[in-house]
Amino acid sequence: MIFRKSQYFLLSTFLLFTCIACTRLPNVQGKGEALLQGVWSQDSVANADELLSYTKHKFKITCDSFYVDLTTYAKTNYYEPACFNNGVWKEFAKGTYVVKGDTLMLNGTFTKADYKQKVSGCYRNGRYLTNFKIKSSGSSNLLLENLNDQRECALVLKEKITCVPKEL
Repeated sequence: MIFRKSQYFLLSTFLLFTCIACTRLPNVQGKGEALLQGVWSQDSVANADELLSYTKHKFKITCDSFYVDLTTYAKTNYYEPACFNNGVWKEFAKGTYVVKGDTLMLNGTFTKADYKQKVSGCYRNGRYLTNFKIKSSGSSNLLLENLNDQRECALVLKEKITCVPKEL
């Protein structure tokens, strides 16, 4: 009988500590970075005329989430003729971001134009994982360097957004 009482005591203690150790995360999105909140647009690309392809970015950053429209201009075709679209096409992605030090890390998925999941079709689908170095930032300007290809992305604030966290 003593052995069973000690087992019961140990099990009870273990369950108690397990419940205390586990904390439930809040069911709302994070606040993100105040400086980044808004709609940011890349109006031009340096040396665009000399490049075989380049992409302009338009970001909407609200709380800890991002939505990005990617407009690519290409002189050479890497896709089927039906997808090339005379060298201009759009892609879309959404997800969450974090800033660590001077690095903006975007973790999301490619989507359709309505930001619903894209599983097939022209261009890229699946995960959208991109990291940018934040080279400089101001109240209406943001200079990023894409860590994949070292191209700069000079963004201008088009609309300021105030984060109001939503339930998940």
